[in-house]
Amino acid sequence: MKILIATGGTGGHIYPAISLADYLASNYKDNTFMFVGNADRMESTIIPQLGYRFLGIEAARFNGPLAGNKIQALKTLYKSYQECLKVVDSFKPDIIVGFGGYVTVPVVMAGVRSHVKTVIHEQNSFAGMANKALGHFANKVITVYPQVNSSFPKRKVVNLGNPRESAVLDLVVDKRNLETFGFDIKKKTVLIVMGSLGSASVNDRMVEILNAMKEKDYNVIYVTGKNNYDAMIRQVSESDNVRIVPYIDQFKIASCCDLVISRGGATSACEYMALGLPSIIIPSPFVTNNHQYYNAKSMVDNGASLLIEEKDLTSELLLEKVDELLGDDMKLADMSKAARKMSHPYAAKEISELLYQVAGKKYE
Repeated sequence: MKILIATGGTGGHIYPAISLADYLASNYKDNTFMFVGNADRMESTIIPQLGYRFLGIEAARFNGPLAGNKIQALKTLYKSYQECLKVVDSFKPDIIVGFGGYVTVPVVMAGVRSHVKTVIHEQNSFAGMANKALGHFANKVITVYPQVNSSFPKRKVVNLGNPRESAVLDLVVDKRNLETFGFDIKKKTVLIVMGSLGSASVNDRMVEILNAMKEKDYNVIYVTGKNNYDAMIRQVSESDNVRIVPYIDQFKIASCCDLVISRGGATSACEYMALGLPSIIIPSPFVTNNHQYYNAKSMVDNGASLLIEEKDLTSELLLEKVDELLGDDMKLADMSKAARKMSHPYAAKEISELLYQVAGKKYE
C-alpha cells in the first residue's frame, strides 16, 4: 500500500506520524511511504534522517502570532495545493494521513480533489483549526481525547489514541538506567521536561526551583531542551541528586521515574498515560487555542495529573506539590492507574488496521 503522510511544525505532530510509519513498516508487507511537511521546520531534518522520503513545502498560517497577511496566506495555500496535486498524481497514494498542522491542509485537500481516501489524526483535546476544517472532507477522523469528538462529524470519528503510546508494549523498565546519572536509585526520582525545544520562560523560574530541590531527599532530572541547556548549566550547578541534561530517551528514562513535571503537549501527555506516570502539568500559554491547558485539564479531570498554570508557577507552590505527591504512595498509585486507564496501548495496530479498511486494502 502507498501511504502519503502529512505532518509538521512540532514534535506533537511529527513523532506520532513517524511512530505509525515505523509500525506499518515493521508489521505489514509491501508498504511505501512518502512524507510531506514544512520545508523549514524540524520535520525537514528528522524525517529524512530516518530514511523516509520527504517533500518540504511552504505552509500557510491563518491564526496565531505568525499568521501574517491573510491574502498572502491564501496565495501560499493555493500554491502549495497545486504542488500537492502534482505529488498525489505522481506518487498515486492509496491513502493520505494528516497528523495536524497547517501543512496538512493542502495535502489532504489535494487527496480529496484526486479522489484518494483521507484520514486525519487529532492529538489534542481541543481541535486545531486545520483539522477542524479538514474534518468535513476526510473519510475518517482519529482522536485521542473523547471530549474533542464533538468537533467533528459524528459518523467519521474513531477514538483510537496516539501511535506513540504503543511503544510501551516493547518497553523493558530497568531502574538501573538511573544509575547513569549517578543517583541512589533507592530514592524516588522526579523528571522535569519542557519539550523538544525547551521553554525559556519556565527555565528562568527553574533556577530557583532546582537550587531548592538540591536539599530534598529525592532525585531530579531536568531536561532543558537543546536551545536552553548552555544557559541553564551556567546558572545552576549540579549536585548529588540534581542532574541537568539537554535531552533524554524519554520512554527509557521516564519509565524509571516516580513523577514527571512537564508541558501539556499531546505526544508527551500520551506517553505519560501509556507509562502510567503521575504528572504535574504546566501547560504552555503560548500555543494555539491554549490546547495544552485543555490536554492537562482532561488528565486532571481523570485523576492522572495536577495542573499549575505558568502564571501561577512559583518555587514554593511547585515544591509543595512535589513533596505532597512523593510523600503519598497511595496517591501516586491512584494517579498511575488513572493515567493508564486513559491510554490506548494498541493505538498503532488499530490505526493501521483502520487505514487498510478505509483504503479498501487487505493486510497480512
